[in-house]
Amino acid sequence: MASALNWFEIPATDIERASRFYSTILDTRLEMMDTPTFKTAMFPSDMEHGEVGGAISQAEGLTPSATGSLIYLNANPDLQPVLDRVEAAGGKVVRPKTRVEMEGGGYYAVVTDSEGNTVGLHSMG
Repeated sequence: MASALNWFEIPATDIERASRFYSTILDTRLEMMDTPTFKTAMFPSDMEHGEVGGAISQAEGLTPSATGSLIYLNANPDLQPVLDRVEAAGGKVVRPKTRVEMEGGGYYAVVTDSEGNTVGLHSMG
């Protein structure tokens, strides 16, 4: 595994406002992307060359919270075997393996860990 962290996502209720905030404090340009189910502003990264990517996202089920941001851990090459071990390890699969709605985006899933934390998993297969 090249990196334990593969993707991070920060929930927002107003994607434009959140994008302005992060663009301002980080002095960078976020790339806006809308799909039928979510709006996102992606931080710059070169994921094809091993850089960790992330975004601010506005979608059903994503609620800003003082209790933490949702991070995605690297589950390459295929996250299904990882998901298959979640319940036996004391967790729960919240969202099963789901295709990312952008070309070449791979797959994601969301689990609750043994402590009650919500954690995302991501893989290309």
